[in-house]
Amino acid sequence: MANPPQTSLGYSVTIGPSNPDISSPQPEKSLIPPPPMSSTPPRFPPPKLQQDHMTSPSIKTPNLLSPANGVKTGSPIPHLSTPPGPPVFTSPVRPAAVPFRTSPATPQPVALSSGSSFPTSSPPHFSNGSAELQHQVPHAAEETMPVGESSCVLFSAHKVLKKKKQANVPSLGFGALVSPGKEVSPSLQIIQRDPHRCHNCGAFANIYCKILLGSGQWQCVICRNLNGSEGEYVAPSKEELRNFPELSSPMVDYVQTGNNRSSYVPVSDSRMSAPIILVIDECLDEPHLQHLQSSLHAFVESIPPTARIGIILYGRTVSVYDFSEDSIASSDVLAGDKLPTEDSLKALLYGTGVYLSPMHASKQVAHDIFSSLRPYKLNITEASRDRCLGTAVEVALAIIQGPSAEMSRGVVKRPGGNSRIIVCAGGPNTYGPGSVPHSFSHPNYLHMEKMALKWMELLGRKAHQHNAVIDILCAGNCPVRVPVLQPLAKASGGVLVLHDDFGEAFGVNLQRASTRAAGSHGFLEIRCSDDILVTQIVGPGEEAHIDTHETFKNDAALSIQMPSVEETQSFAVSMENKRDIESNHVFFQFAIRYSNVYQADISRVVTVRLPTVDSVSAYLSSFQDEVAAVLIAKRTLLRAKIFSEAIDMRTMIDERVKDIALKFGSQVPKSKLYRFPKELSALSELLFHLRRSPLLGNIIGHDDERSVLRNLFLNASFDLSLRMVAPRCLMYREGGTFEELPAYDLAMQSDKAVVLDHGTDVFIWLGAELAADEGRSAAALAACRTLAEELSEFRFPAPRILAFKVLFCSIPLPCIVLSFYSTWQPQLQRFYWSVFITGGELSGSVLCNPVDTSTQGSSL
Repeated sequence: MANPPQTSLGYSVTIGPSNPDISSPQPEKSLIPPPPMSSTPPRFPPPKLQQDHMTSPSIKTPNLLSPANGVKTGSPIPHLSTPPGPPVFTSPVRPAAVPFRTSPATPQPVALSSGSSFPTSSPPHFSNGSAELQHQVPHAAEETMPVGESSCVLFSAHKVLKKKKQANVPSLGFGALVSPGKEVSPSLQIIQRDPHRCHNCGAFANIYCKILLGSGQWQCVICRNLNGSEGEYVAPSKEELRNFPELSSPMVDYVQTGNNRSSYVPVSDSRMSAPIILVIDECLDEPHLQHLQSSLHAFVESIPPTARIGIILYGRTVSVYDFSEDSIASSDVLAGDKLPTEDSLKALLYGTGVYLSPMHASKQVAHDIFSSLRPYKLNITEASRDRCLGTAVEVALAIIQGPSAEMSRGVVKRPGGNSRIIVCAGGPNTYGPGSVPHSFSHPNYLHMEKMALKWMELLGRKAHQHNAVIDILCAGNCPVRVPVLQPLAKASGGVLVLHDDFGEAFGVNLQRASTRAAGSHGFLEIRCSDDILVTQIVGPGEEAHIDTHETFKNDAALSIQMPSVEETQSFAVSMENKRDIESNHVFFQFAIRYSNVYQADISRVVTVRLPTVDSVSAYLSSFQDEVAAVLIAKRTLLRAKIFSEAIDMRTMIDERVKDIALKFGSQVPKSKLYRFPKELSALSELLFHLRRSPLLGNIIGHDDERSVLRNLFLNASFDLSLRMVAPRCLMYREGGTFEELPAYDLAMQSDKAVVLDHGTDVFIWLGAELAADEGRSAAALAACRTLAEELSEFRFPAPRILAFKVLFCSIPLPCIVLSFYSTWQPQLQRFYWSVFITGGELSGSVLCNPVDTSTQGSSL
């Protein structure tokens, strides 16, 4: 059941120590312990010791940033304008027929209190008794620690088992979801100074550190090294230390701005200085082109007037449109069969044409350009048309760099924010660099595809070096060869999204792709107590190289480089116990470093302390079912690259449920049955949904669709991931209110309307009786659609919103039984998992809290 180490670029990083079983000496409680000898050799060559640079030795209120300083509190990611106000949304008007667990968007917060959940040992003393090492955890802060709904880090359990054998059960696992760009509470304090860091391991000073009030020295919670603070933490009492945000909150942001930085851009200029270049496929048939033109016209009206825009078309040639002509749509044309020469790029960039223009000065020109587009005329099938997508993206990068590109080779420039290249594609790249043959039957197809993959990844990395993110929005009926285009988007920090057509969903995603903010130069550093081992990371990044992050004397941190830092992303971090744990707590510190859209350097530090327990029951009671289900799902999908592997993963989920029941469940008296642990009943339901969901099910037909959905899920935030695993079901009631229902197979009356939020798709179902009443049907459909838009308001990609009506029903039953996942037919009168145990003399089934659904029809 263990997931083997994966090394797929951007998805998984697996790190293991050389000697994981060598235990380190435990510190004495009565004295300040010396730094323990490292049980594992440093992962990087011994770096130079870096000292903290502090300014004042006296106690003072730290400098905090305000919006006036050009830095927003919380997340740098702005939200889009909201759709029309939603209908009244209430908790269930009356109890549902079957008890069910409502699935909130995020799990319950970690209880970080000073009570029994977090036992605290007596503070140690110096042997001479002259100074006392104080715990720096204010009581008020413990009760209100933001490690819940607004947190960047969500753990699968709020306690850790001490015994290695009990803790390291692969079928259940332990880990955390880390969302580097997640929006946080506006009350998060921002510090405008250098942080105090451990000289030994590089960890940051935090709320759990012990402080020597007389000297200001602090003890690192990760390696227990004693560090100086240059007198800044000297205080008459620990209450005085609460003036320091890092000593009173488990999550803080360190922000560096100022004109002393060569790359600093004033706030008023930086946000809008990054251009948006549309790279548009001109090989479209008339119906697709009409939809695309409508989406492009709406896009022009939606972007800010100060935003700079460029327009490029590609087919057999590359057409770069000139905004200096205000009466006609004029463009410069480059050959598409090869990369543009240096001379041709100079002629383009140093000429009289204007290829990037602020929207307020060129809106009408942009409308004229889009109106001038014409459908494809030749009688050639869509898949066989020549498209030089690679050459067009190269030209877009040259325009972003501008005329001074040849003067900055080898130098990473930092313009204000990430530039956006948005590709609107209707077919595969079949012409020029990075192309593949029109037909799969080409004798040299596999070799050409391999070369195209490599070339696209290099182009994506080149874009990332120049702070350009490439999003590829595909639509239409022609397969776009997702495996070839995916590396281009992923290496640059962008996404690839498939659409049915260039209509509404495409238009919304076009607007959201251009307005979503992305941090750049991102790194995620993970430090844990010596007893904890990080075994696997799944998410949008790769292990950082030695020369890309700072190092300390014995820094064993796992460092991940992120192409972009966005709210829609998360990392799934799997962990294990190295050995039996003796201490009462284990510590985890996550440091997220990036440059935001205002070109401020952000270091967000999240420190979490979890208690350790001997009791398996206490551990299971602290389990967060939704977080655990998403972690399991991401590890599972990582191994399901093709459909046959997805089928194997369904069997693995069955085995996982069986193993959890054997390891943590109880045997039914006088029976060979094993009952699934009651503390994990919600987890069994979520795994049941995962097994039937489109991620592993047979709903999705084409490999392109499966590949895009898989890539999206592996990188998605917790909220979107949870909805993709287990949908949310809401029933419309008269008066515009909604009642949440369990997402089992539903027995629905014909006069009801139901909304099913599945993350990437939102379904609206109208019963036959309701659909027959035109007035009620229109009101219900409008309310359901408004609710769907509200639920998906901030998602990227924006989901499809699909409505269905039952026009007639000849079944002589009072209700229709609907299965949302596989087929429209009655099934599963009892919710159970038939899993047989074949080990030793045992043979039976694992019961997963059976739920009788036979009475739902009458109660609805």
